[in-house]
Amino acid sequence: MSQILISVDYEVFGRVQGVCFRMYAEEKARKAGVVGWIRNSSQGTVTGQVQGPEDKVNEIWYCSHDAEGKPVSESALSTLRKAWLTSVGSPSSRIERANFSNEREIPKLDFTGFITRY
Repeated sequence: MSQILISVDYEVFGRVQGVCFRMYAEEKARKAGVVGWIRNSSQGTVTGQVQGPEDKVNEIWYCSHDAEGKPVSESALSTLRKAWLTSVGSPSSRIERANFSNEREIPKLDFTGFITRY
């Protein structure tokens, strides 16, 4: 059985420029095994797109363990989807909110890695 590939566009608002947010997100994406891109926008936000197997894309957006290191239940994970990008960034960042759009199933990946665009 083949894995479902998805693509999601995002925009993150708050103190996300000049605080290593893109570098942090790149590292997180690579560790999760997803591809795509991230960049600073002229509006002071960070925008991008992430693609990969559905479970891997979901992995980048939420933490699968609670503060005590215990695994979070599957039902709790569904409510935490995309929580990582809405609440956790580089240590100096302050995320106010994140918008997600254009989430869709894709036949193949458009990228070979995760990069910062300038």
